[in-house]
Amino acid sequence: MNKDLERLRGIADYQFGYGAGSVLFPDDTRIEYSKNTSRPRHIYDDDVMVANYRPTDAVFTITIAGAERLNGLDGFTGYVVVMDEVLEFIENGKNLFAKHVVEAGPGIRPDDELIVRDTKGDVVAVGKAVLTSDEMLRFKNGQAVDVRRGRKRHK
Repeated sequence: MNKDLERLRGIADYQFGYGAGSVLFPDDTRIEYSKNTSRPRHIYDDDVMVANYRPTDAVFTITIAGAERLNGLDGFTGYVVVMDEVLEFIENGKNLFAKHVVEAGPGIRPDDELIVRDTKGDVVAVGKAVLTSDEMLRFKNGQAVDVRRGRKRHK
């Protein structure tokens, strides 16, 4: 097995929870390297980008395709559930505010990579936490998730 793939799986397990590495990156995963630094940069399964790797802080940002893989992982807690009334805005890539959060996975901290789900449990967006999970549920004002990409903009 590719040594970089093994290392990237370990980082994904640390960031998203045990088992995330093998769910995100199967054995036939293709790694695209930076031309400047020769470090891993983009991770693909077939021709679908699953994640981007930031070597400067050793963190993954996931795509909608990567989020759909993680969404089925047992024990995954890096998610937020959004109200149906604002679903269309979030799907189009608009930021999620605390007053629209119905549920948040336990232990979320600011800057954590998150999946935004609808009330049925389907992936609607990916982004970065601005608040903790407790704050998302308690606050009535302020941004909860900085949405990077919604599923409608993804298509």
